[in-house]
Amino acid sequence: MKTLQHYLLSLIALFGVVLANAQTADEIIAKHVEATGGKDKISQIKSIYIESTVQVMGNDAPSTTTILNGKGFRSESEFNGQKVIQVYTDKGGWAINPFAGGSDAQAMPESQYKAGRDQIYIGGPLFDYSSKGYKVELQGMENVGTVSNYKIKLLAPDSSVTTFYIDPTTYYITKIVKSTSMMGQDMTLTISLSNYQKTDIGYTIPYSTETSFGEQFTLAGTVKKIEFNKDVDPKIFDMPK
Repeated sequence: MKTLQHYLLSLIALFGVVLANAQTADEIIAKHVEATGGKDKISQIKSIYIESTVQVMGNDAPSTTTILNGKGFRSESEFNGQKVIQVYTDKGGWAINPFAGGSDAQAMPESQYKAGRDQIYIGGPLFDYSSKGYKVELQGMENVGTVSNYKIKLLAPDSSVTTFYIDPTTYYITKIVKSTSMMGQDMTLTISLSNYQKTDIGYTIPYSTETSFGEQFTLAGTVKKIEFNKDVDPKIFDMPK
């Protein structure tokens, strides 16, 4: 009897694996989009404004993020009285970082821009990915912590790659991995996302993020306030001269 029960349990487990593998990348992405609000709802969001707290090396810093869908992303964080600004647009990126040796705006290196430009898209780069010229590939499943996640590779038109890990139960993104460079040093950027919450308009976002820059340092962010469809002056994304 025990042998039969063990056999049946094994069959059930195998059946679950077969079902998981039977799903395509498009089906998984569609379920992810639906889990975070649905295509119609997300398409109606034109801008997002976020106030959050960023923790680095035990210190908390206030931070704001403004996204104008498909046009620009701007983040501002203040550390020890110094303001760090990062801007990505559909054409390029720039930053002001006093901790990197200057207080003037500097154009981003190409690899850094490629690693962060997808932030201009509300819903994330997987949302309506084909219209942006991206391609996707399901690469099986891989553990994130103790949970086996779908692993999806997103290939940009310039051949840069971002890997997404999606929880098979919630269909939320739990981890994003991509390559970048900082101050001339190549590194792997790993973003862990958690504490997903549904906002007032029904769009679900992660309220907690942890961004690891290789083995250099880690930033932990916590959302405190979020507003949708505020008027945004596109000039805030222009690089100061």
